[in-house]
Amino acid sequence: MAAENPVERLQKEATCPVCLEYFTEPVIVECGHNFCRACIAQCWEGYNTAASCPQCRQTVLQRNLRPNRQLANMVEIAKQLNLQAAKGSEGDGVCRKHQEALKLFCEEDQTPICVVCNRSRAHCAHTVVPIQEAGQEYKQKIQTQLKTLRAEREKLLGLKVTGEGKSQEYLKQTQTERQKIVSEFQQLGQFLKEQERLLLAQLEKLDEEIVRIQNENVSKLSEQISHLRELISELEGKCQKPASEFLQDVRSTLSRCEKRKLQQPEKISPELEEQVSGFSQKTIALLEALRNFKDTLPSALEKKRGEPLGAHRQANVTLDPDTAHPNLVLSEDWKSVRGGDTWQDLPENPERFDYWECVLGCEGFTSGRHCWEVEVGAGGCWAVGVARESVGRKDGISLSPEEGIWAVGWWGQFQALSSPATPLPLSRAPSRIRVCLDCDRGQVTFIDAGDEAPIFTFPPGSVPGERIRPWLWVGGSRLRLCP
Repeated sequence: MAAENPVERLQKEATCPVCLEYFTEPVIVECGHNFCRACIAQCWEGYNTAASCPQCRQTVLQRNLRPNRQLANMVEIAKQLNLQAAKGSEGDGVCRKHQEALKLFCEEDQTPICVVCNRSRAHCAHTVVPIQEAGQEYKQKIQTQLKTLRAEREKLLGLKVTGEGKSQEYLKQTQTERQKIVSEFQQLGQFLKEQERLLLAQLEKLDEEIVRIQNENVSKLSEQISHLRELISELEGKCQKPASEFLQDVRSTLSRCEKRKLQQPEKISPELEEQVSGFSQKTIALLEALRNFKDTLPSALEKKRGEPLGAHRQANVTLDPDTAHPNLVLSEDWKSVRGGDTWQDLPENPERFDYWECVLGCEGFTSGRHCWEVEVGAGGCWAVGVARESVGRKDGISLSPEEGIWAVGWWGQFQALSSPATPLPLSRAPSRIRVCLDCDRGQVTFIDAGDEAPIFTFPPGSVPGERIRPWLWVGGSRLRLCP
């Protein structure tokens, strides 16, 4: 890659990063960056004392602006070098075909031309303006685009900072929950290990007692079998002898056979049988409890999946007809609402909304964690969220936290009703939204109940410590509270 021309580098250093022109009255800010005095004043318009550097975003004090006279001198040198280079260069600022100065700009061909080119057939029918005029026109267009791009950059930077803050807060909460889970499961593991050790020790004792009885019985039976084997062998031998020898001592032999006594083996004691039976019943009950624990734990965790940290109680929310706008039509069970075609003749009361087509929930919350789900229609505009008990019901109040409303909604795009409204990066609105209210922390979170994805969270402390009620705004749509 070719090295950058020193003259071009000098011109680049002499250019303001805001207006992209040579510096005019250059000033230096605390962070070391330079700007035109008019450019930095325009960027900081609306700020009191502290603002951010347009180049590095560092916070600086406006009063610490200092003129940069050396940079001003360098700018003059850069201008002179640029002028000399233009005069000495054949193709820069001079028409290569006619060797005339490029004083005009062809709108159709979008290129600088000279007066001779303007009279030629190639450009005589084209719209031509002085090159300085064209430069100013396009510079204004570029400046407009720059202003839009900077505003979008500022918005994205704000979203980035907010998102990073929320992520850090959630990471701290997940770390706390992780420590709780590890500690509880360690204790559970130690408890199960100890129970296993005790049960196995009891089984070991039963095994020893059973083996002792078995060994004693085997020894006794083996001794009796050996004695009987000898006696049988003796009798079989006598039967083979002649009668004269067979009858000798036959009475003594029969007497020994008749007097023998079979020793019964030792039986398992009822106490031991009771211990084995009782232990078996205990094992069955223990294993059944462990199986139930294994079966219920995954389902319990599945129910909690996707919810904000901390337990939220499912609230049975219904709509309050005394607060419903006269254009709204509520179902008989007060679970759904839609926009009507005519203004209903309803009693005028202080609780009823008369400007926005809103309705409150009957239930109010002052403490604890609560959640409910709202099914939204496919068409029209709508908003769901919470409102404080004292929210204004008359005239055109602002649907914002300043007026006591915290909600998300659809107006051609999905957005949070913050101040100002925050566009949400979703290509479509969810079909069912879960509203999670934490009264103790003053926080409300919105979740897509379909895929459990978080939508938006008003940070802790946003919702004041007073009675909070569910809130719906119906703009030609239909909303239903899910059971």
